[in-house]
Amino acid sequence: MYGFLLTLLVLDGIFLTVIILLQAGKGGGLAAMGGGVTATEGVLGGRQATTFLTRATWSAGAAFMVLSLILAIVSSRAQQPGSILQQDFQQAPQAPSPVLPGAEAPTGEQPAAPAQPADPAPLPDP
Repeated sequence: MYGFLLTLLVLDGIFLTVIILLQAGKGGGLAAMGGGVTATEGVLGGRQATTFLTRATWSAGAAFMVLSLILAIVSSRAQQPGSILQQDFQQAPQAPSPVLPGAEAPTGEQPAAPAQPADPAPLPDP
């Protein structure tokens, strides 16, 4: 669903860009430099085209905003962190304690203490 909505948003953005670029400027600036008749009015036929483009711009802009809001909500819910208290903690398996040869395996709750090596014999002086 997220991919579908994202595709709609991209297509709507492209459509909105094309519609905005087809419109003529409303006043002065670069649009007035053409000599009074803008290229869009001559090609698209005047006032009816302007009304259609204005309505299409508002509709595409509203769809873009709604799709953006929906995608923001969907993506934030997908990554919403949960409470630490609600998480199920699984304990890692405990490694077996080493059993010394000739000794019995510990059966109590307390782990067996590792055997301490005897003091090494002093080395002879050369």
